[in-house]
Amino acid sequence: MFFEIPDRLLPGRPFPMGASYDGQGVNFAVFSASAEKIELCIFDAAGRKEVGRLPLPDCTDEVWHGYLPEAGPGLLYGYRAYGPYDPQRGYRFNHHKLLLDPYARLMSGPLRWSDALFGYRLGSARGDLSFDRRDSAQAMPKSVVVEDLFNWGGDQRPYVPWSKTVIYEAHVRGISILRDDIRPDLRGTFAALANPRFIEHLLGLGVTTLELMPVNAFLQDRFLLEKGLRNYWGYSPFSFFAPEPAYLSGGGLNDMRLAVRRLHAAGIEVILDVVYNHTGSGNEYGPTISFRGLDNASYFRLVPGNERYYINETGCGNTLNVSHPRVLQMVMDSLRYWAESFRIDGFRFDLGATLGREGTGFDPGSGFFDAILQDPVLSRLKLISEPWDIGPGGYQLGNHPPGFAEWNDKFRDGVRRFWRGDPGQRADFAARISGSADLFNRRRRKPWASINYVASHDGFTLQDVVSYNEKHNEANGENNNDGHSENYSNNWGTEGPTGDPAILDLRGRVQRALLATVALAQGTPMLLAGDEFGRSQQGNNNAYCQDNTLSWVDWNLAQSEDGAALSKYVCRLMEVRRCFDALQSQRFQHGEEVAPGVRDLAWFDERGEELPPDAWQNPEARALMVQRASMGNEGRLDIVLMLVNGGHDAIEFRFPGERLTWQLLIDSSAAAQAVRAVEEPAMMVPGHSVVVLANRIPEAMR
Repeated sequence: MFFEIPDRLLPGRPFPMGASYDGQGVNFAVFSASAEKIELCIFDAAGRKEVGRLPLPDCTDEVWHGYLPEAGPGLLYGYRAYGPYDPQRGYRFNHHKLLLDPYARLMSGPLRWSDALFGYRLGSARGDLSFDRRDSAQAMPKSVVVEDLFNWGGDQRPYVPWSKTVIYEAHVRGISILRDDIRPDLRGTFAALANPRFIEHLLGLGVTTLELMPVNAFLQDRFLLEKGLRNYWGYSPFSFFAPEPAYLSGGGLNDMRLAVRRLHAAGIEVILDVVYNHTGSGNEYGPTISFRGLDNASYFRLVPGNERYYINETGCGNTLNVSHPRVLQMVMDSLRYWAESFRIDGFRFDLGATLGREGTGFDPGSGFFDAILQDPVLSRLKLISEPWDIGPGGYQLGNHPPGFAEWNDKFRDGVRRFWRGDPGQRADFAARISGSADLFNRRRRKPWASINYVASHDGFTLQDVVSYNEKHNEANGENNNDGHSENYSNNWGTEGPTGDPAILDLRGRVQRALLATVALAQGTPMLLAGDEFGRSQQGNNNAYCQDNTLSWVDWNLAQSEDGAALSKYVCRLMEVRRCFDALQSQRFQHGEEVAPGVRDLAWFDERGEELPPDAWQNPEARALMVQRASMGNEGRLDIVLMLVNGGHDAIEFRFPGERLTWQLLIDSSAAAQAVRAVEEPAMMVPGHSVVVLANRIPEAMR
């Protein structure tokens, strides 16, 4: 401690929220509508000893504030809030509990699970209506005063157009923890994201946008630790401003900024998966570590008339009350902090339907959506919603406002079912690859609003989609009862790994067909990290608690013959997409003529004849030709023809219309790809395969 702690704080200001260093001292401001007193607790450099406790001297518009002269960056602190402990009325104040600042930019020390963290007496017959008087400070991490200083140099946001965006979903720890070309102390941290070889890998795949699973500080759930497991995914937020301490190395907060700057220099955007729908503190039986102790009735949605209990539309025990103006302000301040202090390029909102809920249910004109879309900073970034939650009317795919893209699970499930060979899937498959216009073609939205994927962190990896019929989540310790039971997958003859060449060949074909569908469909393609070289989770489709080799990306696979070939294939797919405007997502295609006799979108059967309306209802039809065309700015007509065989047997496709010398660009039935001219009027396409032809060979592919 390099200053003398005074007897009292100066009044300070009610803004900005959090702890703000001005060069001469630190201003503290924290919201609580119902507290009777809030104390600032100051700790020594180790965070073990409380060396000062000073009441915040003033409260303006429900914001408590005070100013500590001569304090500066590195100061460790927390709060204690005084008020009624009356859970049945929604009040859970307990000044014996040290509270993390909701606006803390950095945390010092881990949370150490202890019964003292709970506002009530664990084991009491009165449950959470009892009151616990033990001090929790020794079990709590401390908030840290920081100063945001970083040389961004000439950094510029890439601002990749949505129509050219390719997303790569990755986990900060999992993507690098097994890389032997990175220093051991940097593996699993933000610093590893700046590794040139990783950036080269992304560029080689054609990735434009790196989407990171939650990076803000999250709780290691007690029930997992007691089972010898850990929260790996990070969807139990502890702080909405502080990065996860485990992801920081020697450079602290600037590790993340340096990674963003180097990714930007390579033209790659960075999107964060953010969790504002709930906190990791659970329901009424959870710990008192921040929001609950500061103002439970304001921060959370409580059951009307029985405020002891939490509305749980998230499945995580509580729901953040973003309809409250101060809570909404906190969310907006958090988003702007990531966007401005770390130059993040966009956000993917976990359980986005929850954030759009008002008193009457989901509302695309909710305060949350309106606040973001009018914001001069946030409205210019990429905004993606996970469009569902578990509450009433919680499935809202396609119903978000313009400006938001949405994870399209109907694409995932429909495309898996088609390539699995399910009957009656041809019409749905056509709808999905043409941008899911049935869901998104409204309010002038564009096809890019559909985030197209067949695998994400939540569910099977791509390798497991073609290797397992059933989920295998036994390692999670829940008797395989967790995770979705229906994955629309197929093991093609053997459950799990096999050495059977025929099965391996078939799995490879289906894998490549699935990847081709994601890459070449209208919409925004998203890849799961490691799918480009065959990463498996051994059939676990809910690996949220597997912080081990089951979840980590094994880069040795990328060096294997099969893995390298698959990565090269993905690169070819993205190159084809990039070279043809007709395959991008600038507008919905409706079969309009772009040149004499050539429409922007046309559907044919394997005989080269246009599909009549009744043919779409044929449940056994699994063959399809889709032709896309566009007229470029230079007056050049581009035509791309996709031959799709979702059946088991090879089919001869006769090309539609006037005879052209088609150029073969993609043949998913083969691991290796070669460009060649196809002068014949027809072509055999093996089962479970996609062939892509065009009327020209792009210069980049010659």
